Amino acid sequence: MTTSAPFDPGGHSPFALSHLDALESEAVHIFREVAGEFERPVILFSGGKDSIVMLHLALKAFAPAAVPFSLLHVDTGHNFPEVLDYRDRAVERHGLRLHVASVQDFIDRGELRERPDGTRNPLQTVPLLDAIEKGRFDAVFGGGRRDEEKARAKERVFSLRDEFGGWDPRRQRPELWQLYNGKHSPGEHVRVFPLSNWTELDVWQYIAREKIELPAIYYAHEREVFARSGMWLAPGEWGGPKDGESLERRQVRYRTVGDMSCTGAVDSDADTIEAVIAEIAASRLTERGATRADDKMSEAAMEDRKREGYF
Repeated sequence: MTTSAPFDPGGHSPFALSHLDALESEAVHIFREVAGEFERPVILFSGGKDSIVMLHLALKAFAPAAVPFSLLHVDTGHNFPEVLDYRDRAVERHGLRLHVASVQDFIDRGELRERPDGTRNPLQTVPLLDAIEKGRFDAVFGGGRRDEEKARAKERVFSLRDEFGGWDPRRQRPELWQLYNGKHSPGEHVRVFPLSNWTELDVWQYIAREKIELPAIYYAHEREVFARSGMWLAPGEWGGPKDGESLERRQVRYRTVGDMSCTGAVDSDADTIEAVIAEIAASRLTERGATRADDKMSEAAMEDRKREGYF
């Protein structure tokens, strides 16, 4: 004799996964799929919230065994100290191997030139592609999400890159029923985005549920900042503040973390994870749209960089 689940007039199965469980399950499946299909995957890890969640999911995917991938960080030389400290502590805590591709090294060798505005985010592409080639990495995990920016919304979970690291939206492959095609020719590689279907709110709700530690920079704190192009930027050797720009101490937090020269803080009193979640739920601006100067250089700034090999 068989029994059926109790009838639920709302249409909800008692065995249905919550939305966070479903997202976690999808990401774990992606990590395991890559481990089975590729020879030398690597995880991009900066110490930012999305890469932290990605590492947490990778640890879950292979527990109790160790994560079978190393980490790669493209260091601009203009990183927030709090984030670098977190990166190094995470590597030590989990016994991981970290590869660092330094933008400063390329500048010192004359292979890259400083930009007049001091921003180094656009300079990450060359060190990234160099590290992928030297490490012979055939799959590179990134924390990009489709809700961040319109160019990222076009991208599949498995994103094929050509022998120059370039992205062509016309070469995107269908991914019906979570079937991922990792085939690639010699010299090509695949970028993999386990958080593609997550939103900023999902990420924060998952951080709260899993009690994941983050750098303090993500919570409201007093900091010296100055105004430029409608954003609050942190001072630094990269070239800020300039004449006519004055420092002031404000209560701020960061929604996303990148190069100090192009990552803006937002005025905020959200000093707890519950307050951050409430703030994000009420926001009508994406985190990159509100705080990333490098995405405001043109309407197609992100897509142009992706075609050149950037994430």
